[in-house]
Amino acid sequence: MTFDAPDTVPLPADEWAAHDGVPLLRTLAGALIVLDATTGLDSFSLPYPPEAQRALDRTALACLLSGEPPPAGLTELVDRCRTLPLAQWPLGLPPDAIGPEDRLLDEESGRPSELCHEWAWRTPDAAVEFRDRQIVRAALRACREYGDEEAYTAFRGLLVRRPVLTPFEMHELDGDMVLEPVRGLIRQIYRPVPDSYLHDGAYTCCERCLTLLVPSRDGDWWCERDRCRRQGPAPAGRRILRETAGEICQLERPLRQFVTGPGRAEADLERDLLALGLGVRMWPGYDAYDLLVEFPDGHRWAVDVKDWAHPVFLGRSARPVPQDPPYEEAFWSVPEHRTLARPGYVAAFERARPARARDLPLFTDAELVARARARLRRLKGHTDRA
Repeated sequence: MTFDAPDTVPLPADEWAAHDGVPLLRTLAGALIVLDATTGLDSFSLPYPPEAQRALDRTALACLLSGEPPPAGLTELVDRCRTLPLAQWPLGLPPDAIGPEDRLLDEESGRPSELCHEWAWRTPDAAVEFRDRQIVRAALRACREYGDEEAYTAFRGLLVRRPVLTPFEMHELDGDMVLEPVRGLIRQIYRPVPDSYLHDGAYTCCERCLTLLVPSRDGDWWCERDRCRRQGPAPAGRRILRETAGEICQLERPLRQFVTGPGRAEADLERDLLALGLGVRMWPGYDAYDLLVEFPDGHRWAVDVKDWAHPVFLGRSARPVPQDPPYEEAFWSVPEHRTLARPGYVAAFERARPARARDLPLFTDAELVARARARLRRLKGHTDRA
């Protein structure tokens, strides 16, 4: 997921502004994230946090105006966010705004869904810069000032492969000269981990996506990544004892959501393309795009990987892939699990694309690997005939 080109706010003041449900969903999503981070989503006391009270008041008004019973309090509102698909809420929403099973809270864990985070962070006022883009652009500026593209590549790799750090590991990074341009930034974006992640005196990372798992009341684990949960029960990976490691830190959530998550998808796509014998360069040209793929005949693809739950937010952010480093074809790619979870994902993306990106194709990662395999077969056929 590249950040270097100028971005537009995915929800400008257009036809979405005519629908009261859009700001209400944004308010709800923001309130749920604040509650989850401050008081948790299973116990409340008056007075409620201002964001939560605002969400409750606005939801009650929307219900009353539509003749629906309003939530009796914050506990009932949170329960509705977990159990009731958004399609059943009394909301006036534009086409493609929600899918039939979309929820702001995960039905099993009660934690904010990835969709909830996208509603909160991808629909702010146009004057607000998204936190993940702010951080990555700061890293780009610092590395360009040093004239060190390797430092930026190492920084992106750190965010993708090491979202959790112990105090000792953070100390080791302080001595890594490759990361010199971004050392201060790293200290800012890794935050202390709350005790809610602890189980039997230890923190546990997901073996698949490397983020911290949340222990559930029934003794299982919950992973914050949609992709991971759809693959089955979260596999417990690295276990870190607090008694010996101390208080660990993890990347702040916007970066886990919009950098680490897509980065895992980028790494998976890199692995699959390398397995075909193709040349792959990650984040070339200071992150002009995500993967530069080269075929044996010199033909090159530019690929940007986007791991977003909401196809309209993704479509509205679409822009042409930068021309440098040069390539012959360019694509955006989304993990296949996104399109399986939401029928019509690609069509909704295409309807939402701005005119400047009308010709930008979106393929799933599986489709892109299949296209690469087919092109290699054609090349081999031409070679055999020659």
